[in-house]
Amino acid sequence: MTNAEADPIADLARRIAEVSTLEGEFLLRSGQTSKRYFDKYRFEGDPALLKELAPAMSRLLPADTEIVAGLELGGVPLVTAISLATGLPAAFVRKSAKTYGTCRALEGQDVSGKKVTFIEDIITTGGAVADAYRLARQEGADILAVVCAIWRGDGDPQVQDVPELPVLPLFTRADLER
Repeated sequence: MTNAEADPIADLARRIAEVSTLEGEFLLRSGQTSKRYFDKYRFEGDPALLKELAPAMSRLLPADTEIVAGLELGGVPLVTAISLATGLPAAFVRKSAKTYGTCRALEGQDVSGKKVTFIEDIITTGGAVADAYRLARQEGADILAVVCAIWRGDGDPQVQDVPELPVLPLFTRADLER
């Protein structure tokens, strides 16, 4: 039996790393620079990887989740796949409320009074998650956690500006650097 057969999650991490790891100098949203970058669009655009990511990430959802909400832009393909895999309704969190139409920051579902789990692609410090958290709370959502494909930050996963929000990563940076 190969390692891949013994541990399909480790094999998924290896395959994601193969398609998404770029070497060079990259400025991250957090303001940090990195010599290694995980290009989320390379794994989120691969239907075979996305098909495997959805059920794996779904297993991390808190049991009382009523709505999964993907953060713009990288969380959108993941939340769509997770919604299809679980049957949970999906919402989409904009970076800011639209200035036209519904003028809302969260689209697709009414999140007021609902237990919502955020879906994100890669988190380093959680700046985008903190912004989404504030927007969702303004719309009355009860945010349970954030499930992410990759935690690339240092130390234990957490959102710096919302440390009480559980961060549940499928993979860490170390998992992809093996």
